[in-house]
Amino acid sequence: MPFGGDYRIIDFALSNCVNSGMYDVAIIAQYNPRSLVRHIGIGKSWNLDRLNGGLALLQPYISKGKAEWYKDTADAVYQNLAYIEEKNVDEVLILAGDHIYIQNYSDLIEFHRKRGADVTVSVIEVPPESTQRFGILTLSHQEKIVRFIEKPKVYVGNMASMGIYVFNKEVLLDCLEKNAVSDGGHDFGKDVIPDAMKHYNVYGYRFKDYWRDVGTVDAYWQANMDLIVDLPPINLYDPQLAINTNSVQRPPLKMGPYGEASRSLLSNGCIVNGKVVNSVLSPGVYVERGAVIQNSIVFHDTYVEGGAVIDRAIVDKNVHVGQGTVIGWGDDMTPNEEEPDNLSSGITLVGKGAQIPPDIKIGRNCKIDCWMAESWFQEVEMKNNEIPSGSSIKCKVHDHFKARP
Repeated sequence: MPFGGDYRIIDFALSNCVNSGMYDVAIIAQYNPRSLVRHIGIGKSWNLDRLNGGLALLQPYISKGKAEWYKDTADAVYQNLAYIEEKNVDEVLILAGDHIYIQNYSDLIEFHRKRGADVTVSVIEVPPESTQRFGILTLSHQEKIVRFIEKPKVYVGNMASMGIYVFNKEVLLDCLEKNAVSDGGHDFGKDVIPDAMKHYNVYGYRFKDYWRDVGTVDAYWQANMDLIVDLPPINLYDPQLAINTNSVQRPPLKMGPYGEASRSLLSNGCIVNGKVVNSVLSPGVYVERGAVIQNSIVFHDTYVEGGAVIDRAIVDKNVHVGQGTVIGWGDDMTPNEEEPDNLSSGITLVGKGAQIPPDIKIGRNCKIDCWMAESWFQEVEMKNNEIPSGSSIKCKVHDHFKARP
C-alpha cells in the first residue's frame, strides 16, 4: 500500500527492524501478495539480502497434512512455528505491517529483559474517541498489564496496544499451542494476550512518539496529511533512522511554467503544470495546466487533465481524470451506501485504472470501482452529469476481462 508519495506502509516496520540492528526478519503474507513480493524482492533495499538470517516471506502452505488459509494473526504465526523453532533466539518480536511510526525496538527489548517479562506489549495513549478501534489495557504501577479489553464498545481508558509484542520464545510456543486447540478465536490481541495474562508476566512498554494505525480510510488519509504540515509529527528526514524503500528509478520532479505547489509532497517522475495544495503525489503523476489537486492523495502514474478538480480524495494508480471533471464535489456529506461507517467524512475513493470521463461531478464519500472504462459511465444514472454523494459505481468486471487482450 503506497504511503507518503514514495513509500509503502511495510517500509516502516522493515526499516525499524534494520535501524534496531535486527536482520532476521520474516513476513507472513496471505491475501494478494503479488505487489508485496514485487516490492520487497530479496530485501536488498533494507540490507536484508543476507546469507545468514535476512528476509523470509512466509505464505500459507500444506502443513500437518492439510492446507489452510491463516485464520487470524495468532494462527498465522502458529502455522509457521517450525520457522521460529529452528531459530537460536531467546525472544521473538511480532509486528503489525499496517502501522506508521519510527521506533527503536532495542529500547523495547531492554525493557522486556529488565522487567523479567514473559510477554511485553508496546502501548500508547490514543484519543478517547478512537478507543473502539484498539485493544485497551490498564497498567499497574509496575507497568504490568492487569486488564485487557479488545475494541471495547464503551470507554474504559485510552491506553492502547500497538500490536507490537515481545515474547520469550518458549512462552510464545506454549501460548500458540494452547490457542490452536481452543474453541475461541486466533487473534493476538483478542485471544492470546488475555489468556497469557492468566499464566505469565505480561508488561506494557509505553511508547510516546508518533504512531498511527492506518487500517481505516480516515486514518490513512490523516496520516498522509500529517506529513505535509510545517513541523510533521514524524521525522522522515533523520539519516540515523531512515525509512528505506524499493523505489523505481524515475526522472526528477518537473514543475512546468504554470505549475504551483504548496504544503505538498511531490515524488520523482511527477510533472506539474497545474496547482497542487495540501496533497501527496506518488511517482509519475501528471497534472495538466488548469487542473487543481487539493487535500488529496494520488497514486502512481495518474493523469489529471486541464480544468479537473480533485478535492479530498484518494485516487489509485493509473487513473485518468477527464477535462473539467470534479472529484469531491459539493457539500453533501451523505455516507457511502455500501460502507457508511468507513466512508462518511467526505473522502472519495477512485479505484485503480479507472478512466473518468470529462465534465462530470462526483460527490463526497463516493467509491469508483477499479478499471471503470469511460464508456461505462454512460450507463450510470446521472442528473446534470452529477454522481451524488455516497454513491458506489461498479465495474462490469466480467465484460471487462473478456474484452482485454
